[in-house]
Amino acid sequence: MPDMSRREVLRASAFAAAVGLAAPVFLVGTAGAETVPGPATGFHRYRIGSVEVTALYDGIWRKPHDPAFIRNASIAETKAALAAAGQVTDYMPIPLTVQVLDFGDHYVMIDAGSGAQWQPTAGHIAQNMQAAGIDPAKIRQILISHFHPDHVFGLMDRDTNALIYPDAELVVSAAEYKWWTAPERVGKLPPERKALGTRIAKVFPAWKNWRLVEGEAEVAPGIRLLPTPGHTPGHSAFHLTSGTDQLMLSNDVAYVPALLAPHPDWQGAYDQDGPAAVVTRRKLLDRVVAEAMPVAGAHFPFPGAGRFARDGSAYAFTPVTI
Repeated sequence: MPDMSRREVLRASAFAAAVGLAAPVFLVGTAGAETVPGPATGFHRYRIGSVEVTALYDGIWRKPHDPAFIRNASIAETKAALAAAGQVTDYMPIPLTVQVLDFGDHYVMIDAGSGAQWQPTAGHIAQNMQAAGIDPAKIRQILISHFHPDHVFGLMDRDTNALIYPDAELVVSAAEYKWWTAPERVGKLPPERKALGTRIAKVFPAWKNWRLVEGEAEVAPGIRLLPTPGHTPGHSAFHLTSGTDQLMLSNDVAYVPALLAPHPDWQGAYDQDGPAAVVTRRKLLDRVVAEAMPVAGAHFPFPGAGRFARDGSAYAFTPVTI
């Protein structure tokens, strides 16, 4: 275990207890960095007040190092950040987790995963949902953070584009929906985004169960949509409150915390507006630190949850893993 303060140990222990783990698991330093296998169980449950949260593991993208991945950092710098966090450095590990909130008589899902249409090593939501005993027919709402493939391709069949959850309300910020479906959008997208834009433009407007949300708003009992632009124009986080407990579902605001906690000003290649993403990231992380709030993230180490703390002008992230 690295040299950690008593406060950090207590904080990690408290959160581990909150999410039902016997003990916190800290990532070790570079000497212990190695390829971490997938979780033994593809789902994990914890409670936020009266709401039971189930984290569903979709898989991991072992992304080859790319000098363009972080616009204002080199591969050497990103490898150093991974090593400092005890992560494997042979590639960029990008896991994907979807959170399902159980309200007793129905479920609310945060994004829909990749639908086995993103990376060959991802696409396990359906089988892990079944293993967790979650009936997809009882998913009443799907709160969508943004329209990147790993978050929305799980909404639709690979071959027919048929909606996988026809009875669920699809909630997304109006800014995100309108940006991607604007008539002129596909022609303005860079080549690597045209296929995504074309599929969205063809499929999404035909679905009738969209609910477009303007600005910040309550979208389900105890859940507020928070505009968090930058990663995409209409990216959203979701703030869950139940009793005195809170959880920030940050989605891709700080997508690889091993990099973006200690270097919050780094701008990712997938951030459509890098400077805006930095402003949004700092604002959200400052809030969760000030309110001592646990955070879930789509690309955090499974089960996709942890806590941030201030570390000078940057942040420290403590993941909780199983």
